[in-house]
Amino acid sequence: MAGRDLRALFSTNDRSVQADEAFTNRSSQWEMVAAALTEHLQHISAPGFDTEDLEAPRNHVLVFHGVGGIGKTTLSRMLEAAFTDAGRRPSQWGEPGWPADRLLPVRIDLARSAGTDFEQIVLTIRAALTRIGRPLPAFDLALRRYWEANHPGEPLEEYLRRGGLGSRFGQALPQQMQSALSDVAQALMLPGTIGSVVGQVTGALVGALRERRQTVRALAGCARLADLLEAEPDLDALSFYPHLLAWELARLPEGKRVVPVVLLDTFEDIGDRTRRDLERLVQRAVWLLPNAFWVITGRSRLQWADPALQGQLDYTGPAAWPGLVHTAVPAARTSAQTGTARQVLIGDFSPEDCDDYLARRLTRGGQPLISEPVRQVITARSHGLPLYLDLSVARFLELSRSGRTPQPGDFDHDFPALVARTLTDLTPDERHVLRSVSLLDAFDVPLATRAAGLAHEGPALRLTERPFVREDPFGLWPFHLYGLIRSAVRNADDTTDDRWSERDWQQAAQRAFTTLGEQHHNSPGPGRLLLIACLRQGLRLARDHRLDLGWLTPAAWTYVSDSVWEPLAPPDTDNAGLNTAADALVELLSALARRQHQHRSHTVARLTTVIDSRLLPDDLQHMALYYRAKAHRDLGDSPASRTGMQAVADGQGRLAPAARRGLAHLARMAGDFPTALTTAHTLGWEGRHHRVQGDIWWPHGDMDRAAAAYAAARDEAEHHGVTGERGNSQAHRAFALAFTDPAVADDELALAEQLLVGVDLRATTLITHIAALTRDAGRTDVDIDDRARVLRADIRTAGVTYTELALDLALAFHHAIRDDQDQVALTIARLRENTRGGDFAYYSDIAAFMAGLPLPQASSTRWIDDEPATRQRWHALVTNRRQHLHTQR
Repeated sequence: MAGRDLRALFSTNDRSVQADEAFTNRSSQWEMVAAALTEHLQHISAPGFDTEDLEAPRNHVLVFHGVGGIGKTTLSRMLEAAFTDAGRRPSQWGEPGWPADRLLPVRIDLARSAGTDFEQIVLTIRAALTRIGRPLPAFDLALRRYWEANHPGEPLEEYLRRGGLGSRFGQALPQQMQSALSDVAQALMLPGTIGSVVGQVTGALVGALRERRQTVRALAGCARLADLLEAEPDLDALSFYPHLLAWELARLPEGKRVVPVVLLDTFEDIGDRTRRDLERLVQRAVWLLPNAFWVITGRSRLQWADPALQGQLDYTGPAAWPGLVHTAVPAARTSAQTGTARQVLIGDFSPEDCDDYLARRLTRGGQPLISEPVRQVITARSHGLPLYLDLSVARFLELSRSGRTPQPGDFDHDFPALVARTLTDLTPDERHVLRSVSLLDAFDVPLATRAAGLAHEGPALRLTERPFVREDPFGLWPFHLYGLIRSAVRNADDTTDDRWSERDWQQAAQRAFTTLGEQHHNSPGPGRLLLIACLRQGLRLARDHRLDLGWLTPAAWTYVSDSVWEPLAPPDTDNAGLNTAADALVELLSALARRQHQHRSHTVARLTTVIDSRLLPDDLQHMALYYRAKAHRDLGDSPASRTGMQAVADGQGRLAPAARRGLAHLARMAGDFPTALTTAHTLGWEGRHHRVQGDIWWPHGDMDRAAAAYAAARDEAEHHGVTGERGNSQAHRAFALAFTDPAVADDELALAEQLLVGVDLRATTLITHIAALTRDAGRTDVDIDDRARVLRADIRTAGVTYTELALDLALAFHHAIRDDQDQVALTIARLRENTRGGDFAYYSDIAAFMAGLPLPQASSTRWIDDEPATRQRWHALVTNRRQHLHTQR
């Protein structure tokens, strides 16, 4: 459906441009309306329905709420059109299940600019009902009495004409009201001169009703009519008159019966939430007219089901409005829902809807004027907000007037109008909180309050009820700003009177940063989720606002201590280089996390950039040096690794024990096992002494001693609550036992996989795969070679060189068990080729020991005991596996 977009039409001299107001989809919202309306029609048609039941719960209200510019008013208008004329219903909307002539749509704009008051709301509904073609005496008498008391000397016809109601609904209302007055006067047999005086007629009618006269039996069924006619005819009384309207509608004959569908738009403009004067009157009218169906659109959800509003409104609480109870449901794009929920957050357009909208909005010769590349940029920036699409269309025309064709880069743009629309109905404190939380990815009420520097939480609490604040009840901080609103508040030119200076933004960033640090520090437990969340937000704030590292330094150490490696880098990290300590810390932690998914050469390059920047304090500089040295070791560059480890060890900082462990590993890699073992005994828990000893014993073929050391390392890590180290030690225990007993290895591998769930340790995961291969060594019913090829490709992608050597050792074990001398020889040759640099040269020795082959030349390896003892243990492992497989046949 489309009409003429006059603003766009008058923005260009090019008369070939067709500017249409495109209406896009919203079929899911139509499905909700259709389902709720069908349920309502069934409810009011049931035998037990009673319009005079003032205590029954109400479920005849459907609320669509959402941010300014999301398309609520357009939806309201389209619903009115669809109810008025089936031919104007969008083609995407399904066929309704009710007769079209049974519904009477009445749309009322509550925007401040429309100047709508409660009196006009009531008159609009009654004027629409003139289409029935008959008076509604109980209501009309009360309304006529109210009008003459409050508008003496002002003809109703003139008021209807001036307010536009006459043009919308005609001038039948005054005549129907007069007809009702005359009919009642005649029934009461009043003289003609008296019959035109509403006060005397209503007085006589009240007397007749009290005396239960037969002459007024038609109106006697309305139990509260006499009370309403006796009440002072003021605005408060007018708000109770819809009860009379409901009664009149219920007693219409079958052929005249209609159901009003009242569409109240821009509900946020009906008044001040601190007073709720107009809202109280409107809510009363809605409650007292239960046979109408109400569709309310506005920025905020209705709070009528909140018990806290008792006393501010007449009818409150979940028992009164079960469908309006607020449930925090994660919302992005709203889809059709089932059940009794009647509060619907209008979602943003899908990317397909955005493109369709832009393609049809401006055309020339039936073809889209806005090119596809430009539409793609606008769609991506819009977050699906129709207002952003409209503003982009206006920008397109503005750029076109300059004589050039707009390009995609012209629409990487934030609009100040979005800020103005967002701030327009917020209190000063709420605007202050909004700007503060725009600095945060997510927040809760205390965090928002502290970031804003306020002493009371009320403004933050009220802000969370706004539709541009989305809620994820499962999030650590449950609230976050709608993406486009956040971007606009942060980046668009702010023209409001209370706009912030750069110093204001800086101070808010520091407050938010400090509060995040306090939340992390005051966490009662280890709080890994809180740590990661605080780091992600804190890193962004420190980087974007050049803040001192402060609490980020100890938090970074806590992060690396578990070896879990969740991604931390803010998603909008740019490539402008490292300028501050925060920039360097973001890059350091990102490189450490990403090294599990990148080749180790990338890790070395990134960490070298951090180290060379010299922006970090000494302890974090050592962190970068240590992990670069580890990456060098993984790549097989032992000299570079040894230099880095020695520098960290000499620095006597927090990583000095780990660096000494690294030096022990390097000694082991070089085949100097006595030195490695001596160093291991000095490491303690901080240097992971048990795991280092396990790494020394398994190359000697002493798998029981190695497995015991790994178990001790695992248990010690569990005692200290270090998740990554626990899983790593268990994986290596499984690898050692895979050479001895396949059944035991099965259990140990299962435990390793369980301990590694949620832990991002790529090299360790590869070790478990090699352990599984070793467990199956010698079997003919599994394809060892195919599995090894896949595993080798994964290892090379990761760039973890030593792991490929372990894979070849497992293959040598497999071929030795099967006594495949050719494959053993090929594997030994590959091992010798890949260890020419000297590191892990003993792997080829071990392969020869397995197969019972002599060494081609004397080895430089220094074993803990002598070479023959090590040879005997490895050959025994092969012999034992052959016997095990033989007994399994």
